[in-house]
Amino acid sequence: MRSLWKVQAGLIFTEEEVEYRVCSVLDNVKSSLSSESFSWGNPPKIVAWTAPLYDSKNLAEVSTSHDQFLKTKLPMATPLPATTLPALNLELDTGSVPTLEELKGFLKGGRTPDDDWAPLKNTSARSILKKMLSQMKIKSNTTLSTGNGENTEDISIDSGPSGKRIMNSMFASENSLEVRGGTNITLDALAAYLRYLEGTGNASWQELHDKVRFTETREGASFYTLFGPAIQLGVISRRKAYNETIQYEKDRNAGFLSPFGYSTPTVTAAVDALSSMEWYWFLALKSQLRVEGKYPIRIWRWKGYLVQYTFLGNEGPAVLLVHGFGASLEHFRDNIDSIADTGHRVWAITLVGFGKSEKPNVNYSELFWSELLRDFLIDVVREPVHLVGNSIGGYICAIAAGLWPSLAKSLVLLNSAGSVVPNYSFVPFSEERRTTWLSRLQAGFLLLFLRSRAEGILKEYYPTRTERVDKPLVHQIIRASYDPGAATVLESIFNFNLSIPLNFLFDSFGGKILVIQGMKDPLTKSEVFVTILREHCSKVQIRELNAGHAPHDEVPEEVNTLLCKWIEQIEVTPALEKTKAI
Repeated sequence: MRSLWKVQAGLIFTEEEVEYRVCSVLDNVKSSLSSESFSWGNPPKIVAWTAPLYDSKNLAEVSTSHDQFLKTKLPMATPLPATTLPALNLELDTGSVPTLEELKGFLKGGRTPDDDWAPLKNTSARSILKKMLSQMKIKSNTTLSTGNGENTEDISIDSGPSGKRIMNSMFASENSLEVRGGTNITLDALAAYLRYLEGTGNASWQELHDKVRFTETREGASFYTLFGPAIQLGVISRRKAYNETIQYEKDRNAGFLSPFGYSTPTVTAAVDALSSMEWYWFLALKSQLRVEGKYPIRIWRWKGYLVQYTFLGNEGPAVLLVHGFGASLEHFRDNIDSIADTGHRVWAITLVGFGKSEKPNVNYSELFWSELLRDFLIDVVREPVHLVGNSIGGYICAIAAGLWPSLAKSLVLLNSAGSVVPNYSFVPFSEERRTTWLSRLQAGFLLLFLRSRAEGILKEYYPTRTERVDKPLVHQIIRASYDPGAATVLESIFNFNLSIPLNFLFDSFGGKILVIQGMKDPLTKSEVFVTILREHCSKVQIRELNAGHAPHDEVPEEVNTLLCKWIEQIEVTPALEKTKAI
């Protein structure tokens, strides 16, 4: 505030943002400014600047269907030249730089009890699972790996033949996989990346080329790993990176762009990643302009990816709803408000890869999504919750509860994926595989099939109330199928590993578990599944419903009643025990 008074600021510029917490901070700043009086006139106005890739005059009128969006053929925006701000003839007292001890004291003093969960994020799900199997003396074929390239705690890579840090390196450390530095360094790194096939004698470029090979966990994945953080921080804009990439492509082809694709895999990777990032930023912006569904949408960043979620309720126990494969938080359309209205605080998330959340070019797996849930609970919810999941979402919830029991008060599975293995003594747990051309081809055909048969397939999953398969439900699924990266998510179907037994996860969790099973599920032999559960998971409570694969949406009234009674029972028990102890 002192700086505002000294320069007598009339405008405060900030980058346009969609993440809920950042937007909340900006709202608080605006509120503080409006409550102050300034001798030079009106309070400073906060102006958001942006660098869109497309020149869209009216964002509200642009379709949220990527297929329709491409058909509009919006013109590309041209990067503006860098501006030079006038120098201020003022001496500002910025204060002294804090010492390391002062910084440590500040961080320690600002800690809250919830921050004790922060260390849980430091170890990957794969590492925890391997350790658990070892401690329980359960045989397994699991070995640590990079998976999707995000967890690198067990990996060390050399930055060069000598293993020493290279002069003028573009990376913060030998093991870093993210380009660090100012705009010029990042643009130089981008130039090196685009020229990967050309070879180089430049040591810093060679270092980047080495890391391209390491981060290419799937075709084109290296670009986001290397440049995603710099773009997210605004070191360079998506628009600047896109135009640099296109200019390089034109220079290679005598000023022309081929209609048959780009000339190098790195150009393709850069254009695809930047266009995809721009699209999901656009969807996030659209969600903030107006409430398109029944609930206000919030945005959370996870590893740089934009994740949509909603929150409803003022008081009561915390509940997190997790959808199944191909769905989104809207699949709980008749659950969220009903549960919140009975005295609960309800969160519902759209997992990365689904709905209007980002669909990055990564290797998707159950452990990938379980780490997403873990971080969401730590960063957003910040307290233990009743975890409720449907289908593959139920299996992901079971993994999250099994690996991080302190995050869950109870576990509720709605026609969950996974199986029960009696007397498990071996957990087959293979490394995540890189996708092949065959799986990509299969995913493409599967995508076309699902688009043409979406309504019919959904009605098979709603055998007792096919009228629940209405236009909004079908539209949400078909719309998402056209999003950039949708085929990549479908590829994961051919690499799914559901071999971690549910009863192993139940034992690891050790808490209360409720299984709500639609007995007419066409994907599961429900009678057999329920029988095995009763025989080998005696502590699990089971409720059978006359419904299909998505009982929460087919018979929402019944499921809501069961959930609310279950949560009340779990919440009352500790209170009674505490009263007896007194």
